[in-house]
Amino acid sequence: MPRTADLRRELAAPSSIRRIWRQSLGSIELSQMVSLLQAADMGNADAYLTLAEEMEERDPHYASVLSTRKRAVLGLERKVESATDKRTDKRMADAVRELIAGPAFGQLLPALLDALGKGYSAVELVWDTGSTPWTPRYVWRDPRFFRYDRETGNTLRLLDDTSGWAGSPLPPYRFIVHTPRLKMGLPIRGGLARLCASAFVCSKITLNGWLAYSETYGQPTRIGRYSAAATDEEKRLLREALQGLGQDAYAALGQGFDLELLAAPAGGGGADLYERLLDTLQKLISKAVLGRSDAADATSGKLGNEQSSSEVRRDILESDAEELADTINAQLVRPFIDLNFGPQAAYPVFKFHFPEAEDLALLVTALEKLVPLGLKVEQSIIRDKFGLPDPDEGAELLGAPVPAPEPQADVEDPDDVEDPAVNRALNRASPAAADPTAPLAERLGNEAEPLLQNLLDPVRAALEDSSDLMAFREKLLDLYPDLDGKAFADLMGQALAVADAAGYWEAQQ
Repeated sequence: MPRTADLRRELAAPSSIRRIWRQSLGSIELSQMVSLLQAADMGNADAYLTLAEEMEERDPHYASVLSTRKRAVLGLERKVESATDKRTDKRMADAVRELIAGPAFGQLLPALLDALGKGYSAVELVWDTGSTPWTPRYVWRDPRFFRYDRETGNTLRLLDDTSGWAGSPLPPYRFIVHTPRLKMGLPIRGGLARLCASAFVCSKITLNGWLAYSETYGQPTRIGRYSAAATDEEKRLLREALQGLGQDAYAALGQGFDLELLAAPAGGGGADLYERLLDTLQKLISKAVLGRSDAADATSGKLGNEQSSSEVRRDILESDAEELADTINAQLVRPFIDLNFGPQAAYPVFKFHFPEAEDLALLVTALEKLVPLGLKVEQSIIRDKFGLPDPDEGAELLGAPVPAPEPQADVEDPDDVEDPAVNRALNRASPAAADPTAPLAERLGNEAEPLLQNLLDPVRAALEDSSDLMAFREKLLDLYPDLDGKAFADLMGQALAVADAAGYWEAQQ
């Protein structure tokens, strides 16, 4: 365990070797970009890290898509799970929940996600040991304050005045170093800035060429004429007037000077060429950062496509969030528990929660059918899916309307019942009488079933014994003389009579 005094002391503050004031790269060419990437491959990544920082400052498109990827992770819900259901484990999980609930933790996450562009990000932990539990203060440190070791290229070391450019090992419990694994190999070669560097430089060259093209072909050609007797001073004034005409659209000329403006020459489609080239380079950056290209994957006029095309691909988002959660669990949650509760066999787990899109209308339909059949569903789960809070005690609740009770008929003594025609109110409908033909129809239906089966059984047997339709036809012709339908015909006659009686009775009601 480190000493308490060491936990409170800042280790990576700016110093003579850890400088914060650095000169900008200025205008960068492809050859210069290649040189600084090669230097990073050999262990000196200062110029490359400066380029990675300036790419976010000088390229609006790269800055926008990189910010989108970072904020996709920052927008996810955060939760902490206890290692077990034991009281001690639950208490440790509650302590971690309090740790991540503070505003400082919200500033830690974007500092760690700076590693997406540069390949790694280091945050120093300065512990407050004056209160219980001990909690850290998060201080983002410039990645140029560190350097990877020369032996493996995988262990980050802190530059200091004692060890010089070789650096010293990072002490435990003092730093969080996030290194996303976007590709295998050396961590310094894994940042998105390296992947997008060539497209960034080419886009700057393309934009400068487009500006020069617009200056040449975007305004009319200016021609000034002076007489043969003009002095050198008069020629100089004419030349300055022509230059000012290009910027200010006016010029003052003396007598004896002639000025002519020619229409801007056709550029041969050069403007479209620059625009297509710049658009292609921006698509490449979008593909590299978001996993999709806004313009390449979007369909103009398609509803909702503008939003979906600019979002981070789901598998990339899940990978970023899982790697960041692993870093926080190993380098923040574990030190926090060790310093406040002692080393444990199992630790609380910090996670990002990914909301799953659900068809809530389909869920309601399923519940309407399954709950009456006996399915037991916890109300709190359904409230969570709809984002509804638990009702307060005594609050007015929504519910199914209660049907009004049916009026109960008064029970009367049979001796006191008067003539129905006299006792019935004029506005009261008489009770519906039973259909007298219903028992007959039911009896005829029961008698018809065996008669119908007697007619169909020989036909079914003929169909099963036939190899094709022609054979079945021949068997039907042979069966026809033996089929006795007289009993079934008599029954159908009785049924028609009953149906006629039923229709007459219904018409009288």
